Amino acid sequence: MGSPMKIRAAVKDGITEVKVLMGHAMETGLRKDADGALVPAWFITEVLAKHQDKVVLDAQFGTAVSKDPYLAFRFKGGVKGEKVSVTWLDNKGDTRSDEVEITEKV
Repeated sequence: MGSPMKIRAAVKDGITEVKVLMGHAMETGLRKDADGALVPAWFITEVLAKHQDKVVLDAQFGTAVSKDPYLAFRFKGGVKGEKVSVTWLDNKGDTRSDEVEITEKV
């Protein structure tokens, strides 16, 4: 399991903006270590975000995404105090899920 995600969600005028920082090495499988051996591929393949058990984002990632990916998105709806959850899955079957409470954007 990866390190906890840093998630912020804020609503203003009926639009919720979510910002996510995912801690992950995101190895492409093309980099070589100090001994010249290839570092095995290890990267996030799927990201799923839900609000009130409804999917608001379904994304596929690949090797072109940088280390510790940052993702920002918006969706209609959301009320202060409700929760948004974000889950990722990587190519080795590891998964991480975290959630945050929506705040009001000032």
